[in-house]
Order: sequence, then structure tokens, then C-alpha cells
Amino acid sequence: MDPRTLWRRPESRFLILFLSILGISFTVIALKPVNDAFVVPYTTLIARASGHVLGFLGEDITINGCRLRSPRFAVTIYNGCNGLITSLIFISGVLAFPARWSAKVLGVIGGLLAIQAINLVRIISLFYIGIYLPKLFNSSHIFIWQSLVILAGVTLWITWAHFFTSAPERETD
Repeated sequence: MDPRTLWRRPESRFLILFLSILGISFTVIALKPVNDAFVVPYTTLIARASGHVLGFLGEDITINGCRLRSPRFAVTIYNGCNGLITSLIFISGVLAFPARWSAKVLGVIGGLLAIQAINLVRIISLFYIGIYLPKLFNSSHIFIWQSLVILAGVTLWITWAHFFTSAPERETD
């Protein structure tokens, strides 16, 4: 098959763009200078937000970088737990999708806010699972919440894409 023919097919073009953007973004965040300058401060910001919510909920929280500690439980938020991977998957899907740039900007901003809100709920709930159901912490963290956050990101993208998909033109007789 001629590569130009493949590129003309919208589903092929989407898949190529999606995988390219995703691959580039994952490579970029894996670079140590990017990790040190962006990912670690971003993760620290997520930890601070989570710590403030836990403090608002009455927990005696100490925030030290990416670590939240109380007399009852402590948790460290690592790179894979900051919502960044799900955000990059979502952003790659939005940018690769054939939509107006204004719709893409709206999708990226709204999606990032929604994903981080979901991730905040995840971190808070895992903190309380660690306190009240410590035997379930690892399975809740790795299997349940990781899957739910990724599923939420995919669902957000599907919803966004459905909303911004043009209705097919009707054939006239």
C-alpha cells in the first residue's frame, strides 16, 4: 500500500499522529533534565494540593516534597502517580483528532483539569485506604485506581471526540 494512501485515511492518520505524539511526549518526560525541571515540580504541586485537601478534611498532614505524612499514614507520590501519563495519553488523542484548534485547546484544558481532579480523589482515597484498610492499599493503588484513572482519561477523550465530531454529510439524490 502506498504510504500516501494510508495517510489519506482518517483513521490511519489519527493512529499515526496519536502514536507519534504519545511516543515523543513519553520520550521527552523521560529525559532527566525534563524530569528534574518539570515532572518533579509538577508532582510536588500534586502532593501539595492533595496535602491541603487532606488538611481541610482534618488530617494532621506534613508535606515534604512529594511525601504526605500524618501520624496515621504516609504516602509518597511518584511520577506514575501524578496523573501525567493519563494526561499525555489524553492530550495525544485530542491533538491527533481532526477537530478545530479551539476545540483542541478546550479539550486539553478541560481534560487536564478533569484528570487531575480524578487523580486528586485517587490520592485522597488511597491515603484513607492506607489508614483504614492497609491490606488493600497495594491492590487498590495498582489495580483498581490505576485502571480507573486511565479508563477515566479514555472516557473523557471519547466524550470529547464524540462532542466535536462532525455529523457525516448526507448524500443528496
